[in-house]
Amino acid sequence: MQYRTFGKLDWQPSALGFGAMRLPTIGDDPAQIDEPVATRMIRYATDQGVNYVDTAYPYHHQAGEPCVGRALQDGYRERVKLATKMPVWLVEKAEDFDRYLNEQLERLQTEQIDFYLLHALNGDRWPEVRDLGVLRWAEGAIADGRI
Repeated sequence: MQYRTFGKLDWQPSALGFGAMRLPTIGDDPAQIDEPVATRMIRYATDQGVNYVDTAYPYHHQAGEPCVGRALQDGYRERVKLATKMPVWLVEKAEDFDRYLNEQLERLQTEQIDFYLLHALNGDRWPEVRDLGVLRWAEGAIADGRI
């Protein structure tokens, strides 16, 4: 596996990451993830040196994060940096920042998200989450170790 530098971080990401947006499914229902196959895929990628796994709150009708969390058990979570995304289109009040992050930590069966992105952020949503204090909130979540 080839690795890259990543800014000033003391970590080198693999040139390839594992994106969990389109995991294998059973039939045509995206919520019915073929979990044994998906787990084998994620673990195989990790065993080959992939060290970055990306998922998000809405993937697979909200079944993606729990599947990824289970796939990263048995020592695999410690071998990767994990990214997921705040569903900013669902945020209505400042308390939602904590609510969604805590729910995602539980779904992913981890105590910390390594990269937490603002999903589907655009010119309309940015002023809303900015005014709710998303940057101050994120700094607090970093300080308390959840991010």
